[in-house]
Amino acid sequence: MVTEALNTTDLITAAQKGSLDAFNALVLAYQSQVYNLARYILRDEASADDATQEAFIAAYRALGDFRGGSFRAWLMRIVTNACYDQLRLQKRRPIVSWDDFEDMDEDTNPHLVDRRESPEERLQRGELGALLDRALAGLPQEQRIVLVLVDRLGYAYEEVAQVLNMHIGTVKSRLFRARARMREALLAEQDLLPARYRTLALETSA
Repeated sequence: MVTEALNTTDLITAAQKGSLDAFNALVLAYQSQVYNLARYILRDEASADDATQEAFIAAYRALGDFRGGSFRAWLMRIVTNACYDQLRLQKRRPIVSWDDFEDMDEDTNPHLVDRRESPEERLQRGELGALLDRALAGLPQEQRIVLVLVDRLGYAYEEVAQVLNMHIGTVKSRLFRARARMREALLAEQDLLPARYRTLALETSA
């Protein structure tokens, strides 16, 4: 059996030599991240389950081709491709629900989390979430996935570039445009924006 003492590199090496225990340990280590990314792209739990399963099957078959670097980025690129395959088959665009963003790190966006919020504050946050959901859904797919990977999942630019197979400059430019469009969408609906967030929206537009 694979022991907890083995690190990711050891597990990959063992799995490449045919150890199913090692590969299963890798699945356990990364399945939540793989599933979460699939769910953000597909916005459907059943489809995300399918994409996750397909991604790990594909990863197992291609494990011999892995030559080092970021295993997470390599794996996430596989699941991203699996999701895009599903979207092409279904002929629909992915919509990411901002409901999943409510647990965002306070250091990243303190205006979305308040552990001591009142019912009124919770309602206001829900209204903000609805605005953000519409704004996010309106982003082009290539901007939306970059925004999710960087701002929600906390990936470095280098990892996003590997996952999406693009230059870091492209990642940064798409992220900049995505954030700008999100801000513009909020400013366009200031009348619907809860009062406590209007000042923030105006400040970020300056």
